[in-house]
Amino acid sequence: MAINDRNGSVPDNWHVDPVLLGVPGVRRRDVDDDENQLAWQADSLCAQTDPEAFFPEKGGSTRDAKKICASCDVRAQCLEYALLNDERFGIWGGLSERERRKLRKRA
Repeated sequence: MAINDRNGSVPDNWHVDPVLLGVPGVRRRDVDDDENQLAWQADSLCAQTDPEAFFPEKGGSTRDAKKICASCDVRAQCLEYALLNDERFGIWGGLSERERRKLRKRA
């Protein structure tokens, strides 16, 4: 039963699904992660910031990107994605390409 809107009351259907709004950090948990292997990107901090920080020009600073990565909840998934997909450019999971190359060699 809806409450009368004319009286300034809230209707029954007032709730808006944050998943449908695309709110960062909120996604359906009933979705099979095998079907959507990039679902972690919805929770990434880099998706909410300037992408240029994560792809600096040669010799450019990676400090800002790494600072953002340090507090990101999906840092491990990001690094795993970069390693599995041989990402050659940019900061992924808090590591530069050079750092990811060294990590691969140690493995």
